[in-house]
Amino acid sequence: MSPAEATAEIARLRAEIAAQDERYYRHARPEITDFDYDRLKRALADLELAHPSAASAAGAASPTRRVGDDRSEGFARVKHRFGMTTLDNTYDEGELRDFHARLVKALGTEDLAYTVEPKIDGVAVSLTYENGHFTRAVTRGDGEEGDDITANVRTIRALPALLSAPPPGDLFAAPAALPQLIEIRGEIFLRDEEFRRINALQEEAGEAPYANPRNLAAGTVKLLDPALVATRKLEIVLYGLGACEPAPDARAEPDSDSPAASAGFDSQSGFQTRLRVWGLPVVEKFWAVRGIDAVLASIRELDALRRGFAYPTDGAVVKLDAFARQRVVGYRGEGQAARKLSPRWACAYKFAPDRAETRILAITLQVGRTGAVTPVAELEPILLAGTTVKRATLHNADEIARKDVRVGDTVLVEKAGEIIPAVIEVVLAKRPAESTAYVFPADCPSCGTPLSREEGGVKWMCLNPLCPEKVRRRIEHFTSKACVDIDGLGEEIVDLLLAKKIIRGVPDLFRLTREQLLPLKKSGELWAANLVNAIAARRTADLWRVIHGLGIPQVGAAAAKDLARRFRSLEALAEASLNEIIQIDGFGEKTAESVLTWFNQPVNRVLVAELTAAGLAPTPPATGPAGGFFAGKTLVLTGTLPSLSREEAQALIEAAGGKVSSSVSKKTHYVVAGEEAGSKLEKARALGVAVLDEAGLRALLAAG
Repeated sequence: MSPAEATAEIARLRAEIAAQDERYYRHARPEITDFDYDRLKRALADLELAHPSAASAAGAASPTRRVGDDRSEGFARVKHRFGMTTLDNTYDEGELRDFHARLVKALGTEDLAYTVEPKIDGVAVSLTYENGHFTRAVTRGDGEEGDDITANVRTIRALPALLSAPPPGDLFAAPAALPQLIEIRGEIFLRDEEFRRINALQEEAGEAPYANPRNLAAGTVKLLDPALVATRKLEIVLYGLGACEPAPDARAEPDSDSPAASAGFDSQSGFQTRLRVWGLPVVEKFWAVRGIDAVLASIRELDALRRGFAYPTDGAVVKLDAFARQRVVGYRGEGQAARKLSPRWACAYKFAPDRAETRILAITLQVGRTGAVTPVAELEPILLAGTTVKRATLHNADEIARKDVRVGDTVLVEKAGEIIPAVIEVVLAKRPAESTAYVFPADCPSCGTPLSREEGGVKWMCLNPLCPEKVRRRIEHFTSKACVDIDGLGEEIVDLLLAKKIIRGVPDLFRLTREQLLPLKKSGELWAANLVNAIAARRTADLWRVIHGLGIPQVGAAAAKDLARRFRSLEALAEASLNEIIQIDGFGEKTAESVLTWFNQPVNRVLVAELTAAGLAPTPPATGPAGGFFAGKTLVLTGTLPSLSREEAQALIEAAGGKVSSSVSKKTHYVVAGEEAGSKLEKARALGVAVLDEAGLRALLAAG
């Protein structure tokens, strides 16, 4: 490659990486995977190393010499007391051995202690605690200063506002045990189930779903409305040390018997232990090992365990354990005009993404109950991340056009965030000669109504309220176990009733008779009687189940329960004002407006009136839960109980005035644990939270 060609290629790569950084850090909407981004960064670094003069002549500052910048408008800027760096990445065991060899040379010994921790695929954050009190949360920003997101981080239930005091007799039991000021680094993330729930709401609203939990968490922490943030169940895991006053004894020799070493605060492994004592959410497992062979063995063990962790992981972080030795090795860029870029004492070993090559047999369109039309790739079946994949999302028409996806193409499929199979790219070398570009249909595939989309939107929508597919999906949602829960009325029966034109919508279910059902099945007398009785039994279903079943955008089960407690009838809810709705604890303006808009639409008012006329009489929540045994208390359910389902246990707790949370924190009053309780039980014990089995729960309910 000539100097001129090298200069041009370096400039091109810098521009491409800068554009990807803008999408990733500022907008939380990356267009390429982490794996492909790392390949771009590596290609640039190799080229700059091979052609230093061309790198100087290329103009724009190199992204290999700076940390990405996630700062955005609307937030106060805060300078980190100790800069937040990034990590050097590798996907190669040989390069990890080279990392160890460099440390051996720098420190003059083969006997090096390391920690191996999960690399969490979340949003980097720095928390400040002063004299044990949480005071501030700041994003990584450009490494030197970040955005103040304290109000949003305070919505994370598992994060304590006050660090726990050490137990009696602990070496840190003295007042100096809690630092005057400490920056603790970690990652904000979303669990898989919360990611799916929010994406379902996105699709219902006709908006593009998030590609993976990391993007969604990044978008959430940058929302300007903490009330809206609170409706999304952000979680956090902490693992790193920034500034600390007074500082840990960095002069202590590793493995010494100094007070700092005895207290476990002069090493990464000791700091992990201290975080647990303080009651902070930490990594579920970390390894303290010696030597590179033990490091690699730990990484392989982590790879086998990581899919069972609460947070998404994409690799392992290997750190030199002793803080004193970390100081000796230092940082890349240290002592130069450039900022500290990455620690020489740490390295991220990233797991290669689960990808497979297959062929697109067809592109089909799914119509949701709100009318959003989503394209799906029908694939030749492949094994991916332990499951057989036959379908993959194509997101929307714009994505199909951008990637130029065509029927017959060979494509790479990846589980985005290890959750949703997605088409990553087309293998152009294998494209059939006769292929033609895919043209997104102009009409609804179900009813033929012309599709439309709002200006600037990405979703095509069917606006026909009588679209058969929309009607079918609304009925399935209403009757599902999560909503009104009509036994025996599954998708197959709903399809049959619609095909025979016995029902047109949800209200017709409550008018069904045995005579209408008998012709549908041979010897169907018992089946027909059972179904009619099951429907009749749900005429008085809990009000929150009916509200959830209506399919109001932004309203899940938890919000439906809040609405039911506040308004106590469909009629009162239908007449509620925006001010009345927004006053509900945890409701943001967007959710409140969505409820108001839904009930103001004439077609929905007709639906509510028809349900009432058909005999639906929802049961409001029991009055007086404030006097229940669990009034004002938060409980967490984990594991499998002997005789109660999760839903049954939750209903008993709520009837006694309690609230059920998904995560354990210092604010949790009880954890109800069954078989295979897992990490929630361990965390409850670490925090000193009372643990009940099913018998204990029933005893308290009976006593109350």
